[in-house]
Amino acid sequence: MSSILEGFKSQYARDQEAEFSLEEFLNLARQDPMVYASPAERMLAAIGEPELVDTRNDQRLSRLFSNRLMKRYPAFREFYGMEEVIEQIVAFFKHASQGLEERKQILYLLGPVGGGKSSIAERLKALMERYPIYALKGSPVNESPLGLFNPEVFGEQLQTEYGIPTRCLNGIMSPWAIKRLREFDGDVSKFRVVKLIPSVLRQVAIAKTEPGDENNQDISSLVGKVDIRMLDRYSQDDPDAYSYSGGLCLSNQGLLEFVEMFKAPIKMLHPLLTATQEGNFKGTEGFSAIPFNGMILAHSNEAEWQTFRNNRHNEAFLDRIYIVKVPYCLQVTEEVHIYEKLLRNSSLSNAPCAPGTLDMMAQFSVLTRLKEPENSSIYSKMRVYDGETLKDVDPKAKALQEYKEYAGIDEGMTGVSTRFAYKILSSVFNYDQTEVAANPVHLMYVLEQRIVRDDLQEEVRRRYLEFIKGYLAVRYAEFIGKEIQTAYLESYSEYGQNIFDRYVTFADCWIQDEEFRDPETGESFDRGALNDELEKIEKPAGIANPKDFRNEIVNFVLRARANNAGRNPTWTSYEKLREVIEKKMFSNTEDLLPVISFNAKASADDKNKHQSFVDRMVSKGYTEKQVRLLCEWYLRVRKSS
Repeated sequence: MSSILEGFKSQYARDQEAEFSLEEFLNLARQDPMVYASPAERMLAAIGEPELVDTRNDQRLSRLFSNRLMKRYPAFREFYGMEEVIEQIVAFFKHASQGLEERKQILYLLGPVGGGKSSIAERLKALMERYPIYALKGSPVNESPLGLFNPEVFGEQLQTEYGIPTRCLNGIMSPWAIKRLREFDGDVSKFRVVKLIPSVLRQVAIAKTEPGDENNQDISSLVGKVDIRMLDRYSQDDPDAYSYSGGLCLSNQGLLEFVEMFKAPIKMLHPLLTATQEGNFKGTEGFSAIPFNGMILAHSNEAEWQTFRNNRHNEAFLDRIYIVKVPYCLQVTEEVHIYEKLLRNSSLSNAPCAPGTLDMMAQFSVLTRLKEPENSSIYSKMRVYDGETLKDVDPKAKALQEYKEYAGIDEGMTGVSTRFAYKILSSVFNYDQTEVAANPVHLMYVLEQRIVRDDLQEEVRRRYLEFIKGYLAVRYAEFIGKEIQTAYLESYSEYGQNIFDRYVTFADCWIQDEEFRDPETGESFDRGALNDELEKIEKPAGIANPKDFRNEIVNFVLRARANNAGRNPTWTSYEKLREVIEKKMFSNTEDLLPVISFNAKASADDKNKHQSFVDRMVSKGYTEKQVRLLCEWYLRVRKSS
């Protein structure tokens, strides 16, 4: 048998029930507190200890988190940009596990559509499967054996003999257990205990409920109802005639997920009050209360929450809800990680994606989610939110905290969703009929078409289009221009090195006030002529103080020569001079045209230069078809500007 089949078989065997006597259970509890741990304690153990990240060691993180220690939980590693949300959720389970007020409250995730609420819920349910629960064998509600013991009578004895804290004896016997105890004539030792693995698939200690039709939905989806097939054997109020199929019954000792909770009729929510506050709830029949020792996780969109909150009749619920806001991601870098994760799980994972495509989509998404700042560019605000420092770029840019204080607590609750972005990316990858690939030019076109086609308010439509034309297109023209120029320069590295060497030689002679004679042409340059030649390189770059700049470059080169056997360093080794040389080489766009254009070449030499340029671009992550498209777009934009 193959290893994968053996692994499946052994996993299945591990998940089967293990049976104990009540005495064996109590002895087990003495050795391992997880045997009687609450759902919150088991969830906290499953989440595990966080990794502490010292943000002082990372410039971007230090700006975002003010140099404090940041907690990252491995269980939520792929929930990008949600550090604060995860911390609040973990805090809820931590406080609940300590027996504080949170154990009686509903964890409520509030956020916009496509913000990640359902993903968090799925992860929490998966974590709840990590640790087993112990329940009375045959109990239809997975009740804890500790519910058999009255804390006032047996609490002190259980703590003394088995180390079980009295606070853990907060359950009651179910109607089913009361009937069994009567059948056992009070001999509690006849109860058997089973070890169960919580399971989403088998609905063991984990359940999900949703609002149904408002006209016929009742509380039975939460508390269960009579099984009419059993009425020929039992009376209607007999516990054995009851179908414990409600969400609260199935999720005892575990987790109940209530989807779109506030879309449900108010009468349906009443059992949640007693279930959370008192640890039990009433069924639809006349027998005693049913125990509930579980956690309730609810989530819905803001519109339903606002409607529910504004109804004064719902005050009892409002006081029993622990709200965690789940806004959209507001960090471009983290938003890109989200797209990469989505693409990894699709057949597009190996499709070519031109550099800058995911960044542009992330920038657009974040721009739509931000509140317009005062006396500052929203594009600068986006960059500050991503951890950049703009003090040398945009003097009007404000500090991160200042932006956040002005924006208020609801920033990130509106804008386009990650789901919207993923659908746009899907269209972009499939835009070209002959090549499954994505690039920013197609992205801008698809975005514009979608915005024009969607039923948006005119002001929102105008704002979104301005993001594309006023920010993204302009910045991308700069980006692709740099990419093209760099590929061109790498094709002409010898040309760049010649300019570098010549500049250093002229600058050195100018500083020393020496005449320079060109060994090849015999041409002589005095100090004035040297100054003219140096300015031809410096002026296109806007060097404000040539004297200091020349001294700085010469000093750098002299130091570099000492470590390079007397040879000049490469022309790209000193950032300031590299930029000066680039601007000199590209002061006239027409210099690029013979190489980057895809027109027929006049000579084999031009053809080789062009192919060398294309190869350089392909090595950067573009397809040949994209190189042509982006070069033509860039030249068209440059011509119109």
